[in-house]
Amino acid sequence: MNRVPAPGRHPSLWRNRDFNVFWLGQALSVLGGSISLLALPVLILDATGSVVQMGLLTVVAGVGTIATGLFAGYVVDRTDRRRLMIACDLLRALLMGSVPFVWLVAGPRIWLLYVVTAVVTVLKTLFDVAYVTAVPNLVPVEHLTAANGRLTAAFAFGTLCGPATAGFIAAAVGADWALGVDGVTFLVSAVSLRWVAFGREQAGAARPSGPEPEKLREMFTEGFRFLWAHPVLRALTVLLTLLTFVTLGATDLLIYRVGEELGRSEATVGFVIALSGLGVVGAAFTAAPLRRTFGFGVCWLGSTALIGGAVAVTGVSRSLPVITAAAAVFMFGLTLGAVCSLTLRQEVTPDALLGRVTSAFWTVHGASGPVGAAVLTFLVLCPEHERELVVGPLLEVVLCGR
Repeated sequence: MNRVPAPGRHPSLWRNRDFNVFWLGQALSVLGGSISLLALPVLILDATGSVVQMGLLTVVAGVGTIATGLFAGYVVDRTDRRRLMIACDLLRALLMGSVPFVWLVAGPRIWLLYVVTAVVTVLKTLFDVAYVTAVPNLVPVEHLTAANGRLTAAFAFGTLCGPATAGFIAAAVGADWALGVDGVTFLVSAVSLRWVAFGREQAGAARPSGPEPEKLREMFTEGFRFLWAHPVLRALTVLLTLLTFVTLGATDLLIYRVGEELGRSEATVGFVIALSGLGVVGAAFTAAPLRRTFGFGVCWLGSTALIGGAVAVTGVSRSLPVITAAAAVFMFGLTLGAVCSLTLRQEVTPDALLGRVTSAFWTVHGASGPVGAAVLTFLVLCPEHERELVVGPLLEVVLCGR
């Protein structure tokens, strides 16, 4: 599984109607989700003036994601995935659309934002796991890397444009209506999915129904056991968990480096982060030819080397153009590794188990990110003598086993 078969046995990905409809519908949905990412905190800040309330909303979303990840794969593997995705979209459209309606009729209701955030987080996690399992049923195996690259490019586009769009809508008609726009994008996604046929998936095949308590106890562990039993996926999970630990806080460190240590304006910080997105787009469209040419191992090791080199350059350089280029290289490496590892999991995992494996993988390696971000932020901001008090014992434990 080190190299992807050369394309040619199937029509070009651009002529795959089902995938292209899926891709365009999800590109719009990602844009809507990015709008909400900014609109929700702005809405609660406008209504309460409390940063604590904003933080609590983030906590609700984080806890919901991890909790849902424990059972999302089990649900995805035991249901018709297309119907599940459509249901998640329709419910999210209803919930997001309810916010501007309630604001218009009854005025701000903060409790509604917490309810919407909690339920939408559950639905989003279910949808995202199903989304990953859908791709192998839309494209042949030799097109998987290219398909994941295009979906990643759509995600990058939405992430870059969504917050700006949310800002314009919020300034023009209010942040509550920005959430309403997000609801419309979920409706479009649901309609587009009605026109997509998951060709390789046989709905209901090898998916038993019924409570089966013994299976319910294994909804998370079954996917984790597969990850741990597969030698490549086991190593990949461990390495990605460590990589997530040290990279999730990279954006915060970049903001601190440019804004505080170099004394640049907020506009400049935003410009640097926006330009770093070019690395995501570049990796999204080159991942397939790179993996086809060099294989998975070289691409994965190369992506890790690019990440490490970019971080080192950012730390030692005081040149804004150099730091900006390093940020783009960092995002290129991160995206290349992500696309290649996602494709590998899709290739080697049986379809009936892919939901649980995806959910277990995300939950395990994603849980280390917030901890790593907190540790990195502490190491940057705390006084040097306090840093030594923490880092010294940690190194002693790691190196000496004490």
